[in-house]
Amino acid sequence: MTSEIKSSSDLTSLRQQLLDLFCQLAYQSGDFVLSSGQKSSYYINGKQVTLHPEGALAIGRLLLAMLPEDTQAVAGLTLGADPIVSAVSVVSALENRPIPALIVRKEAKGHGTKAYVEGPNLPDGAKVVVLEDVVTTGQSAMKAVERLRQAGYTVEEVISLVDRKQGGAEFYQSVGLKFSAVFGIEEIQSRAQELVGR
Repeated sequence: MTSEIKSSSDLTSLRQQLLDLFCQLAYQSGDFVLSSGQKSSYYINGKQVTLHPEGALAIGRLLLAMLPEDTQAVAGLTLGADPIVSAVSVVSALENRPIPALIVRKEAKGHGTKAYVEGPNLPDGAKVVVLEDVVTTGQSAMKAVERLRQAGYTVEEVISLVDRKQGGAEFYQSVGLKFSAVFGIEEIQSRAQELVGR
């Protein structure tokens, strides 16, 4: 019981640390065009946090705790998801729950196997969870879901670090995928304001 309480309070403090890293390093106000083509008054450069040593460790631990018990691999679309799936895989080994990482290419490899999916070979039907840094419309992670399914894997869930709340969650629901995010955009914006006001 004590270890459960400890680990839950550890995760809460890791989550707070990760929130502050997103506010301090990744969140910017201004005029931006997103990968979806939409214009936005703010931008989140997730790689500022996912490639940061403390950020990667917090991400690995938090996302590992969110994965269903029967997860056989984590995967994501290159390049944004690469450090995330790697962090989760490394932390999973440290926690004696080894989960391989897969990277989904945007274009098929031009030589050798010409594969879209890189990483250890898994059994047909292996249960894979797709990870993403920031979800807007949900289309980026959906490309990964489709490629993984074409490769013979079972994908039922997408987990993102940040949900911009611009239709991604509804899109995943409409195609029968479970979706969760560590942070909603309003939590990041609210905390960013608090930090600026200090």
